[in-house]
Amino acid sequence: MKRTKRANNAAKLNAAIAKSIQGFIPPEDLTVAEWADKYRRLPPDSAAEAGPWRTSRTPYLKEPMEAFTDPKIERIIMAAASQVGKSELELNIIAYIIAQDPGSILYIHPTLDDARKFSRLRVTPMIRDNKMLRDRVSMVKGAGNTVLQKSFPGGMLTLVGTNSPSGLASTPSRYVIGDERDRWASSAGEEGDPWGLARARQTTFYNAKAIEVSTPTIKGASNIEDSYYEGTQERWCHKCPECGKYGEIIFDRIVYDHTVKLVRGKKVYKITGPVKWACPHCGCLVPESVMRRQAAKWIAENPEAYADGIRSFWLNAFSSPWKSWEAICLAFLRAKDNPQRLKTVYNTLFGELWEDRGDIPDEDAMLARREDYGVNADGTPVEVPAGVLVLTCGVDTQDNRLEYEVVGHGHHGETWGIKKGMIMGKPDTEDVWQRLDDVVDHVYHFKDSERGLKISITCVDSGGHYTQEVYLACRMRKNKRVFAIKGRQREGIPYVAPPSKVDIVVDEEVVGKCWLYTVGVDAGKESIMSSIQVQEPGARYCHFPRGDYYGYDILYFNGLLSEKLELVQSKHSYTWRWVKLKGHNRNEALDCRSYAMVGFKIINPDMMAMEQRIRELGKKKEKRMTKPKARRKKVAENYYNEW
Repeated sequence: MKRTKRANNAAKLNAAIAKSIQGFIPPEDLTVAEWADKYRRLPPDSAAEAGPWRTSRTPYLKEPMEAFTDPKIERIIMAAASQVGKSELELNIIAYIIAQDPGSILYIHPTLDDARKFSRLRVTPMIRDNKMLRDRVSMVKGAGNTVLQKSFPGGMLTLVGTNSPSGLASTPSRYVIGDERDRWASSAGEEGDPWGLARARQTTFYNAKAIEVSTPTIKGASNIEDSYYEGTQERWCHKCPECGKYGEIIFDRIVYDHTVKLVRGKKVYKITGPVKWACPHCGCLVPESVMRRQAAKWIAENPEAYADGIRSFWLNAFSSPWKSWEAICLAFLRAKDNPQRLKTVYNTLFGELWEDRGDIPDEDAMLARREDYGVNADGTPVEVPAGVLVLTCGVDTQDNRLEYEVVGHGHHGETWGIKKGMIMGKPDTEDVWQRLDDVVDHVYHFKDSERGLKISITCVDSGGHYTQEVYLACRMRKNKRVFAIKGRQREGIPYVAPPSKVDIVVDEEVVGKCWLYTVGVDAGKESIMSSIQVQEPGARYCHFPRGDYYGYDILYFNGLLSEKLELVQSKHSYTWRWVKLKGHNRNEALDCRSYAMVGFKIINPDMMAMEQRIRELGKKKEKRMTKPKARRKKVAENYYNEW
């Protein structure tokens, strides 16, 4: 009886102190990857493949995870394409901290809304579906557990946004995790660099860890790029089955065949045959199915950074188990004609930085790049060089003038500057528009030839203070293909949308209708800046003439190169916007070029047919030259010369 009583007392004592003693049990000797393989479960409401976590499914995440438990590593940087497991890397680390190595965690998102969304959709389901995490977080009741704060024995997870400076500077943190670093604000309110504020919270911790993760964005304006180059600069490389050497699978080494057809006026692409990778060492072409089975490893280009405690990794979607190479190539084909969509493909699939204004030559370099279009036999400048098949004109409307540029277009996006000019006078006066008629009606001749081209379409900016005057002038000139346009500055707006009819109002009375095209100026500027970077004549190259007659002087290039992409804070998020560079007061040249390029998009000419027509004009001229003078048809000659 006494034994039974003593046993019951012992059981009560054990039950009373069990929870306290659990705190003295040493954690298992596991790395982050080993812990995740043993305990982590992917919830069905936030994972494509629900169930037990398997590091073998994404082997490229093993070393970044194990770097976290390496006592010599203080910082981990991961620049990667979308949907390759970046968020799961962060979640595995958070789960490991809660279960194995407790400490305060500062988890930073671009905005506070992003933090709330991530907490609800990713953090909460992870804790809910893992008993070990659920038990630890539920030990702390009340205010310790909210959407943006999860308390657990030995630490606390705090989620903040870079637009919340108080959250970044509130409490000391042993662990700092920065998510989507390239979408962060450049300054947390008036406090300065958000990453610097967060790292300052770690000063008192000898065993602090910092993790930075992001999809890369704009070259020269990428936070993750800067951090990557401070580390070991590791790339995920595969072994070639032919030569046995390791190489990175990047888009420039992908080889594929495709077909394209028009369905209701839209291009439909299809990949024909297997997509292959060209080994950079032996040049052999290896199909995706073979490369998926090859050994792969991280190869560091700056291994010395390990001694500084910084490991950095760069990864693209070609290694993702959820994305086929064919799908990536199709995404590229569908986006290649739209700079906005193409930028997304480069960032989210290729895992590459998008080239920005920083790589574009300056004004002096562009002046030096100008060409001599030549002179005619009579000494006058050549107006249209060989290769030009279509002319378009872009007009920017100012309060005291019209600025215009005539642009020549050839095959594969190659362009020639033809004439840049200015018409002084208020846009509400008829004289200004009559002088624009002189530009539009002019026949621009080839060298020593009666053959010439007229402007096929003119696009006039209707923004500003003279909108109705522009509408009225364009309506009166619709037979000359002079159209009003309106720019919209926002990411994702197409370069040009189908036109709509708008009212023309004079003295508060509707006097007619005018066709109006809406233009995505962001897409247009990206296309222009991308073309300017092409260094060799040919596809997408931009030619500019030398000589006072043409108007391409230092002021023109100062305006053409007046803007760059910059991260701008809006009310609830951060987006990329084109902003003026310091020292560049005018951007009319860039706008004129953009509107002229819009005109080409609108008419979408058959360039092969245009080239054939120009050749026929030359043949007709030669045929007429061989006939007696009396039989020459002057009316027909004028018609063809002015086509």
